[in-house]
Amino acid sequence: MKTTFETVIGLEIHVQLNTKSKAFCRDTNIFGLAPNSQVGPVSLAHPGTLPYPNKEQVFSAIKLGLAIDCQINSTSTFDRKNYFYADLPKGYQITQDQTPICIGGQIPIRIGNHTKLIQIHHIHMEEDAGKSIHDKLQGHSLIDLNRAGTPLLEIVTEPDLRSGEEVDALMSAVRQLVRYLDISDGNMEQGSMRCDCNISIRPTGSTTLGNRCEVKNLNSMRFAKKAIEYEVNRQIALTLEGKTIHQQTLNFNPSTGQTTPIRTKEDAHDYRYFPEPDIPPMVVSKSKINELKASLPQMPWVYEQAFLSYGLSQKDSILLAQDLDIAEYFEAFVSSYGQAIAFANLLINQIRPTLTGKILDYPISQEHLAHFLELINHKTINKSLAIKQLLPKMLEQPKLSPKELVKEFSTTRENNSEQLTEIISSIIAAHPDKVKAYQNGKKGLIGFFMGEVMKQTRGQADPALAKEGLLNLLG
Repeated sequence: MKTTFETVIGLEIHVQLNTKSKAFCRDTNIFGLAPNSQVGPVSLAHPGTLPYPNKEQVFSAIKLGLAIDCQINSTSTFDRKNYFYADLPKGYQITQDQTPICIGGQIPIRIGNHTKLIQIHHIHMEEDAGKSIHDKLQGHSLIDLNRAGTPLLEIVTEPDLRSGEEVDALMSAVRQLVRYLDISDGNMEQGSMRCDCNISIRPTGSTTLGNRCEVKNLNSMRFAKKAIEYEVNRQIALTLEGKTIHQQTLNFNPSTGQTTPIRTKEDAHDYRYFPEPDIPPMVVSKSKINELKASLPQMPWVYEQAFLSYGLSQKDSILLAQDLDIAEYFEAFVSSYGQAIAFANLLINQIRPTLTGKILDYPISQEHLAHFLELINHKTINKSLAIKQLLPKMLEQPKLSPKELVKEFSTTRENNSEQLTEIISSIIAAHPDKVKAYQNGKKGLIGFFMGEVMKQTRGQADPALAKEGLLNLLG
């Protein structure tokens, strides 16, 4: 009987925060500046310098923890994680090991039509290392310490993920969440969010975890999926050959699509963790935690469920909940004016693609947009004409009501059934060959006749009335 295997994946997700300064000093925290221009005595580890916590990093950690139902440790401590590398000036990283600030929690992810809860082990605060650059100067490595000391949150999951698709869904959910909370831009391309994948396999049905291999610093979901696929196939091949999977830290090479060993996978004792002697235990009051909780926005998955209850499709609900400002804007409109499905279509297809800034900067007020939809509903103007001509007029003159602007369009004349019948009759009389072909079975010619009606009415005829008139006269 053929042995089948189950993939088991746990993630360590590193989120770079958008605080103005670094984690333990006043150096600025801005992406993209000249190499080694955002450094100072503390981040360069000059002798005698002392770190001090960044309260905004602490508050960001608490907000993220509250958003996913973590237990918040009101008292937490920092520790030193010791390892030696050229881009780590101190020779150690300030992190949290013994008492991280957030424990537990869960993040819902959507896989197809199903929702899966990914359990979180903990979230801790730490600082980033610098950046080593190996491809700029042949035969040399360059070091940029701008990133050294950047504030990070590390989200450590339980081994609950089973595929690259689930990893993609979780990373997308975390990116959306940190943007909702406004604590990070979640931009993987710029390194604002990265993940380490701990990958193992086990026979299907087994509950015992196999030896895991950790693929480090994946900053692209495309690369993460490829790394997982390659690593799972590698581990299955080794197992079927009767070989042992050694616990290792791996690098993924996007050019070859393969993982290669960096070193034997470290355990905690390899880092010689010990309490950070220069930072005392940190206490956050209950009142401050409650204040941060009260400041949280509604979560994206709550918006999605609300939008589904309005009758929207799952696809549209997910799309409108993608960004907080869009979700809040849509919710506010529906609360005031209803018309959820009509406004969702308008927002998704006409408004959102034209935005150059935030939705709140859109020049047309919600009241005027509601009147715009009413004009279509009441057939004062047909939908095609409203979108192609009335909406651009509203953008040109956003302070004028669409009920005033619509007077410029001679819609009532063309939609008068008698006048529309005259136009249709003249079109049918002008094309006897096409009428005969239609009556002999070429029903697709209805599109030709509709086009002629719209051409002669300058697009102002109501499509439903025009089609009804054509079908009656064509027999």
